[in-house]
Amino acid sequence: MYCHYFADGVCRSCQWLTKPYQQQIHDKQMELEALLAPFSITEFQPVVKSEPAGFRNKAKMVVSGTAAEPRLGLGATEGQQGSDLSDCLLYPEEIRQLFPVLKTFIRNAGLTPYQVDKKRGELKFLLLTINEKNEVMLRFVLRSQDKIASIRTHLPALLSQLPQLCVVSANIQPVHMAILEGEEEILLTQTQELRQTINGVPLFIRPQSFFQTNAQVASELYATARRWTEALDITHIWDLFCGVGGFGLHCTNKQRSLTGIEISAQAIACAKKSAELLGFEQVDFHALDLTRTIATQGKQPDLVIVNPPRRGLGVEISRYLNVCDAPYLLYSSCNAVSFARDLEELNQYKAVKVQLFDMFPHTPHYEVLTLLVKR
Repeated sequence: MYCHYFADGVCRSCQWLTKPYQQQIHDKQMELEALLAPFSITEFQPVVKSEPAGFRNKAKMVVSGTAAEPRLGLGATEGQQGSDLSDCLLYPEEIRQLFPVLKTFIRNAGLTPYQVDKKRGELKFLLLTINEKNEVMLRFVLRSQDKIASIRTHLPALLSQLPQLCVVSANIQPVHMAILEGEEEILLTQTQELRQTINGVPLFIRPQSFFQTNAQVASELYATARRWTEALDITHIWDLFCGVGGFGLHCTNKQRSLTGIEISAQAIACAKKSAELLGFEQVDFHALDLTRTIATQGKQPDLVIVNPPRRGLGVEISRYLNVCDAPYLLYSSCNAVSFARDLEELNQYKAVKVQLFDMFPHTPHYEVLTLLVKR
């Protein structure tokens, strides 16, 4: 895929862009097999590939320049101005066509881009998420609430021009660093969540909820989790780091029970709404700190699903799961290095099935799904 930003040296986010896509897939698979070589895994299923362009359902755009001439893309670095990446081919056309309209909104509302080095300005980031119906959630990340009134004043015109905007919010991030978002979120529309339906499962995304960046590959990931577990003799499931419930809701049914644990109360509210719509009655989702509560869950699981952040499960949780009576463990990892470390601790389980999902083309990153069976 040719990218003029990469060719001109403007952006290097896609480190592997000059590498043919089939070579990218090969290199990722070889790295994964090398990392997991100590565990004698015999079944590596074929890699699930991504579309090479237009696959991102989220855009995280640093706002730079001026209110009169805003740039959306990369932030300023020492000696260089920020770069505009409005034509980035990783975004679908439905996202890219929003950027000119949003630049006009920034001008009309007088939203001065934040300058990290000078510690002044208001607008830090624009965060966009799009669903399968091309409905959009838009978040303004601001230094303070000073421009909220101006955004509210100009918002009706923006919503009239872009009726696909379903959710609009302002996140307040006062720290004088390039941190993506803060704790305070101000909803500016009546609708508070974006619905994303995957494999017939309705999932709801609120402004601070996590959701996969590549919906096409995420759909394959969840479908595979369902397929691998539907034939297992399972009565009760734990879904740890459950987020908005994607894995657990794909793997449960009306005959099974499900307990989901996630620290984000917003994500748990979304997961509960999905379970209600699906008619699942034996489902409990809890907004809890996993490391403090996992041992207090009463009903022992037959299957534990884990989808930890890049740091992995860590020693404490891995050791707890190691002595748990669950016959099956389904591990989804976005970092094969931390996953391999966790497997060393999970020595009472044997990995029987592994598959790589290329969630992040043109980079070294990927997702791995593994089914483990108690020894």
